[in-house]
Amino acid sequence: MTRAGATYFCWGLSVCCSFLLLCMVGPQYRRPTSPVSPAFKEEPPTGWKEAQPADGAIRGEWWKAYNDPGLDALEAQVSISNQNVLAAEAQFREAKAAIRVARGALFPTVTKAPFVTRSGHGAVSGANRLYSIPVDLVYQIDVWGAIRRGVAANSFTAQASAAELENARLLYQAELAADYFHLQGLDGDRTLLDETVSSYEQNVQLTQNRYDGGVASRGDVALAQTQLETARAQLVELGIQRAKFEHAIAVLMGKPPSDLSIPAVPNQSLPPASLIGLPSSLLERRPDIAAAERQVAAANEQIGIAKAALYPSLTLTASAGLQTTSIVDLLTWPSRFWSVGPQLAQTLFDAGKRRAQVRMSKAAYDATVANYRQTVLTGFQQVEDSLAELRILSQEAETVDRAVKFAQQSLQISTDQYRGGLTNYLQVITAQTSALQNQLSAVDILARRKVVSVSLIQALGGGWDASQLPSSNALR
Repeated sequence: MTRAGATYFCWGLSVCCSFLLLCMVGPQYRRPTSPVSPAFKEEPPTGWKEAQPADGAIRGEWWKAYNDPGLDALEAQVSISNQNVLAAEAQFREAKAAIRVARGALFPTVTKAPFVTRSGHGAVSGANRLYSIPVDLVYQIDVWGAIRRGVAANSFTAQASAAELENARLLYQAELAADYFHLQGLDGDRTLLDETVSSYEQNVQLTQNRYDGGVASRGDVALAQTQLETARAQLVELGIQRAKFEHAIAVLMGKPPSDLSIPAVPNQSLPPASLIGLPSSLLERRPDIAAAERQVAAANEQIGIAKAALYPSLTLTASAGLQTTSIVDLLTWPSRFWSVGPQLAQTLFDAGKRRAQVRMSKAAYDATVANYRQTVLTGFQQVEDSLAELRILSQEAETVDRAVKFAQQSLQISTDQYRGGLTNYLQVITAQTSALQNQLSAVDILARRKVVSVSLIQALGGGWDASQLPSSNALR
């Protein structure tokens, strides 16, 4: 290419690039509105409080608030080994690579294809040879912004994928914590049933002694033995449930169930309190909401891409290289050649295909907006559900604690009366059953309160916020 040709080419590129900035078609993106309440309907549970915008709220490794080293060790494996999290991470890397693919269209494509041809005509003897080393350049000028919008759409999709990765981490971290606290509750039940079985064994001996002394019936011994075996059966049943939770935790950690054994953890501590935050902050703190919003942004770019197809496309082509009929002259200066020129193309008739694609992209955008708003509503519902459940469970715990106290008093009175011969053993059995059921309820309610507190932390975003999304520049 001569100097004049190169100057012409560069000048044309600069003029085109300046023109491009003024010609993008399609709608500008605006974050869709969503229903947001000024405050949550449910009052925060005891110890929890509504955070102000400047407050820290939940941060980082949220499970450490439970001050349980066993839980900390298990949670550390979720991000490293959970297969669903690893799959989400791979999808994020795939989305990042798609940005580079889209950006490639912003630059010229340069190809090199050396060739040798041999040709002849009719009965004429001999053949002609042509030796060529061409370098071709094709550059689709992004007049209407379709390529740039494609890059932006892929960037927004990658940001949505990053948010989905964080949502997957939060989901499986919360699921592991919930399973752990369920297991903890079962261990509390087992401790209680172990104590109960020991007590019932003493009662069997008591009724046997009274029967041997002629002051109790054989029926009392049978009742006491039945009560003991029933408690033992409940104790065995706990083993099945505990094994299932332990296996679930192993899989969440990316391990086969045979590789994990969790020692008994009958923790009786209350769930920790934290800051809840204002409802408006939920839009920035939940990764699933952030992912849905980024999908809306990507869908908005697709409208622009579809509209750009309605307009002519402009392609700049250039070719340069060496060409000669003699191989000895191939690398000499006289064998050089070059060409450059634009090509304008416009579809004249497609039976409404492109306009239908615009309508399709608009409909797809409306669907993502609806999905975004539904995700926001679901987020508010989950917070309200957890707040209500924590509040009601707190009240229920107080009631059950009183029931436990009175049931133990009733059991003591019934046992004393039976020892004194004032009542039969059926009354003792009734009091024992009531005491055990209320004690089991107290243990189970404590475990449920911990599980629901995990659900609330998850509903609040687990300490994540939208500022952690990678920027478009960081993704490229």
